[in-house]
Amino acid sequence: MEIYYTLQIISSTYCLVTLQSSQGERFLSLQILMASAIASSLSRLSLLRLTTITTSPLTPTTFLTIKPKSSNRCRFVSSSMASGSKESPSNNPGLQASPDEATKDYFMQQTMYRIKDPKVSLDFYSRVLGMSLLKRLDFPEMKFSLYFMGYEDPTSAPSDSVDRTVWTFSKKATIELTHNWGTESDPDFKGHHNGNSEPRGFGHIGITVDDTYKACERFERLGVEFVKKPDDGKMKGIAFIKDPDGYWIEIFDLKTIGSTTSVAA
Repeated sequence: MEIYYTLQIISSTYCLVTLQSSQGERFLSLQILMASAIASSLSRLSLLRLTTITTSPLTPTTFLTIKPKSSNRCRFVSSSMASGSKESPSNNPGLQASPDEATKDYFMQQTMYRIKDPKVSLDFYSRVLGMSLLKRLDFPEMKFSLYFMGYEDPTSAPSDSVDRTVWTFSKKATIELTHNWGTESDPDFKGHHNGNSEPRGFGHIGITVDDTYKACERFERLGVEFVKKPDDGKMKGIAFIKDPDGYWIEIFDLKTIGSTTSVAA
């Protein structure tokens, strides 16, 4: 069980101390005089390391960072209580409060990764994940092809090939599968790096499903390889599967994602 420890400065004289479990159970919540004295006392506990962060006494903020010295005991971590929401620019250095007007029509359109065999990958993304092929582009001189997959209705695409390309690039959150010709039959081809082993980089894409458990039961029947099943580990209700090239795909649903991540929210 994880215990979350929060200190919020209320004024130059008082602070609010809260102890809460990862399940949301509140053990302690009280207003305490002389926050500096409390910090001094807590720092003597053998299981904790305390770091004091200098802040304005009138600004509500977490001023202690607590980490365990022993991994087999309850873990205490601090929660940010700075003014404004967790996502506000004041809590995220470097974040622009208002995007530049020049970017108002920008949107996230595609994620690209390389595949070994389009026959195998197209089967997985269409049959297992239910995506459609929105557009295929072939580049004979450079010997590669691009397959744009997504959850759009391909029957609504224009019949003209160029117009269909524009239509595809107007859709959000597509996957661009890139095939360099010949890798599917090359005995020396070792595969592409998926980003989840050293040196780590790219991590995964995420797919929203109607029910994570039912989806994973189906994936199991289809022989899909799992990195994590819904009840594995601490984060219940979230799964990770692999595509044919070993890329990770997170699986979650809207019924449980809120409660699963509530501790971090």
